[in-house]
Amino acid sequence: MNKQSRFPYKLYLVLSEADCKGRHFLKVAEESIIGGVDLIQLREKNDDLETFIRKALQLKEITDNYEIPLIINDNLEIAKKVNATGIHVGTHDIPPVAIRELWCNAAYVGYSIEHLEQLDTEETAVSDYLGISPVFKTPTKTDTITEWGLDGIRTIRKLTDKPLVAIGNLDVHNIKSVIDAGADCIAVVSAICGAPNPQKAAYQLKNELLK
Repeated sequence: MNKQSRFPYKLYLVLSEADCKGRHFLKVAEESIIGGVDLIQLREKNDDLETFIRKALQLKEITDNYEIPLIINDNLEIAKKVNATGIHVGTHDIPPVAIRELWCNAAYVGYSIEHLEQLDTEETAVSDYLGISPVFKTPTKTDTITEWGLDGIRTIRKLTDKPLVAIGNLDVHNIKSVIDAGADCIAVVSAICGAPNPQKAAYQLKNELLK
């Protein structure tokens, strides 16, 4: 099985209510799916458990309706409770090995790496895809260590056959170069959530990726 059949997605939306600039996050989500988003991750770092669950259940109704995978960021309890497709975690979150032990039904476990040394760990080995974050520095995520750049993606591509999901200040003008460098999928926040027309923004991004 090649990496694309394991993770056959091109455009990945990382969504939070705050990033939607006053518009309803569910409306942004649905418009983005219609425009071409292949899967959505719900990332609500500041919500209490009840609020996060409520949002996840509401979003899952939409993603299920369009047969789009829903990924939950860094909360195994919620991911399991809403029967999400998977979970995405970082270096300082619950480790992928523990997730596999506690949630054997997870279709996708994503893992963001900060150092090349992480490519040789058991956490990476049991993950379904790797988050390469950020490719370019971005104001939406300030707690990262490495700005990978295109050269970083090229290096990682040589060292692993895991599907690579690139994120970090990506837009319609630079995503093709990121794919050409070795990424399999592009993840965005502001390029869709902050756009005047999320559906059109998603369509333009997807169209660029399919060229």
